[in-house]
Amino acid sequence: MSTDVLICGAGRTPFGRSEADGRQLAVGAVNAALADAGIEWPRVRAAFGGSDSAGLADTLVAQLGLTGLPFVNVKNGCATGGSALVSAVNAIRSGMADVVLAVGFDKHPRGAFDPRPEDWGLGQEYGTDGLMVTTQFFGMKIQRYLHDHGITPRTLALVAEKAYRNGALTPDAWRREPLAAAEILASGMVSDPLTRYMYCSPGAGAAALILCSPDVARTLEGPSVTLRSAAVRTRRFGSFEVFSPWIPGGELTSVSRDASAAAFDEAGVEPGDIDVCQLQDTDSGAEVMHLAECGFCEDGEQGWLIASGATEIGGALPVNTDGGCIANGEPIGASGLRQVYEVVQQLRGRAGERQVPGEPRIGFTHVYGAPGVSACTVLSR
Repeated sequence: MSTDVLICGAGRTPFGRSEADGRQLAVGAVNAALADAGIEWPRVRAAFGGSDSAGLADTLVAQLGLTGLPFVNVKNGCATGGSALVSAVNAIRSGMADVVLAVGFDKHPRGAFDPRPEDWGLGQEYGTDGLMVTTQFFGMKIQRYLHDHGITPRTLALVAEKAYRNGALTPDAWRREPLAAAEILASGMVSDPLTRYMYCSPGAGAAALILCSPDVARTLEGPSVTLRSAAVRTRRFGSFEVFSPWIPGGELTSVSRDASAAAFDEAGVEPGDIDVCQLQDTDSGAEVMHLAECGFCEDGEQGWLIASGATEIGGALPVNTDGGCIANGEPIGASGLRQVYEVVQQLRGRAGERQVPGEPRIGFTHVYGAPGVSACTVLSR
């Protein structure tokens, strides 16, 4: 079905540590999105959302209003927000509703994400051998990638340096102090080759979007952004994933390649058409790998591409203009929708000091998460 879907409202909370609980943050983000759209809560006809550890999204109606709307809980790892968005898009395209909410939120304790292997049908040794704690998995994965493609750890430091520099320009980001590449490299090894300041941190935050049909958008005063595609894919055999009980040899597959290709195909554009981009950067290595996996360069080209400044706000392909996960932290349920929020602001020309020059017209977002799922969108103004 070709029904256009527009984003008419976008809201987020500050990310980081918060005295508020996850539900309170979610309500704040939803109310901000409603205000941005100029729509009252009773006008929303359906809602989709979720968190990883902060409760059920459908219970938010106790604060938002008991209007009887269908509210579906979504939980899909780091792709929770992206999956909620896909569900909201399909609700409009199917004719189920003409105004739909997508919301993601979370609040995590300090420390690394460390799921219990037994919850996934794996033996306890899977954690002790270093494949379950996320910091260890990320280190192993990027170590192999650097080896295979001749990229140095300095590239990882430059990615983080950019993230903190952009975070300093983002009022709602958590990490707002610029750090130099040398300081990042010297910050202490966590899981070789990733140092302390190359990782994001679990935190708290929420983001929400109000989607609408073209008929509704024409009645609103504010500028809408067209959501040209939204795609979710899961891993295929041969992919190297945090919950996959093997390390494949030879050529690896990538769920991000599948999801991004599907999003570009549905939108009728190519990676070279993108003016501003958000890529999952749970660690510096993730952004490096996802540049190639999403089609923006070939494997091994990231070293010179990043060193050239191409991924900076004023570069040919601005990536993670709000500082990404590294500067914002990662409340799992909210990350994917934070990315879309940022691209919406960029396409509207409302990103302040971090605004991409030249009036960007097409944006792209990408999330990747355990146990091997990716969600991608293409947006345009």
